[in-house]
Amino acid sequence: MSKGSPGPTPGFLVWRLANKWRVAVDRALAPLGLTHAQYSLVASLYGMQRGGERPSQRRLADHIGLEALYVSKLARALESAGLIERTRDPRDPRAVQLALTEQGHAVTRQAITVVQELLQQLLEPLGGLDAPRTRAFTDELTTLLKAPITPPAPNDESTQGTTP
Repeated sequence: MSKGSPGPTPGFLVWRLANKWRVAVDRALAPLGLTHAQYSLVASLYGMQRGGERPSQRRLADHIGLEALYVSKLARALESAGLIERTRDPRDPRAVQLALTEQGHAVTRQAITVVQELLQQLLEPLGGLDAPRTRAFTDELTTLLKAPITPPAPNDESTQGTTP
């Protein structure tokens, strides 16, 4: 909580919502053999491939907002599971391109359906996926995600004694 606020801070609420969402997605996707992080990778890759792109791991990491090293680890696990293929980029031998396999397409389509149903449930209090309140909420989240953050100095007194 912040010094002037009697309730939880926006940062704490965002953190709680993100954790609630991650746990719900992990549980719902477990029967498909996916975690939330793996789903983020395959669903993003699915969308990019539908747009005609065969992204590198770096490009996909930037798109998802995850560290490239973590995406590499996820990609290796998904490759072992037969869901994606990793190949060297013929234009840049240092880069690895990713593509869904046939099995990966099938599992990803199932996973997208599962997550869409969960998303509808999560957003029901705002009126559902297509409601004006949901669109406004999405716009606000997008604004916050686009804003650059400069971490405070380690001994910055303004951050001591507060929660996220």
